[in-house]
Amino acid sequence: MTTSVPLSRVGDEARAALFTDARTTYAFADTPVDDATLTDIWELARWAPTAANLQPLRVLYIRTPEGKARLLPHLDEGNRPKSASAPAVAVLAVDHRFHEHIPHILPIKPELKEHFAADATQRDGITSFNGPLQAGYFILAVRACGLAAGPMAGFDAAGIDKEFFQDGDWHSVLVVNIGHPAGPPEFDRMPRLAHEDAVAWA
Repeated sequence: MTTSVPLSRVGDEARAALFTDARTTYAFADTPVDDATLTDIWELARWAPTAANLQPLRVLYIRTPEGKARLLPHLDEGNRPKSASAPAVAVLAVDHRFHEHIPHILPIKPELKEHFAADATQRDGITSFNGPLQAGYFILAVRACGLAAGPMAGFDAAGIDKEFFQDGDWHSVLVVNIGHPAGPPEFDRMPRLAHEDAVAWA
């Protein structure tokens, strides 16, 4: 009989900050977000699991007026005011050359670097699943750092890639506005599915 290893359970305050009280934010206060906090977001997000620890997600932080001017034309018109008000905007992308890092991040199987280098279809499979998975972790890391996140899918991915990722290796998958909310939420929280509607047992 094996002995279980006890794990820590986060308290009610952390559960509320990450899940039950957290809200998507659409308008942001002009309170700045410093580089140390943005770095801390990645320091948390990078520890969550990915397939074979391959970690294809990459992050471009945009904070300057010049960067915003390059980004905003590639967002859907209704999303531009949201990103314009955010102190920081993260463009989350997947790196189709993620395999170059395999000797470091998967030292028990360094030979997989050559395997993935020769198979673009398998690389696409890794990025299409693990990139969005890591994007979810990233949003939780934003909340864990005491900030609000406003994830958005309304953007021209090809336009952003051409503007910011001209080497062709990174491909944008999500835009996340980051900062402190400008006041309370604009509307009541939408319902979530109850346990009996979403969970099955076998």
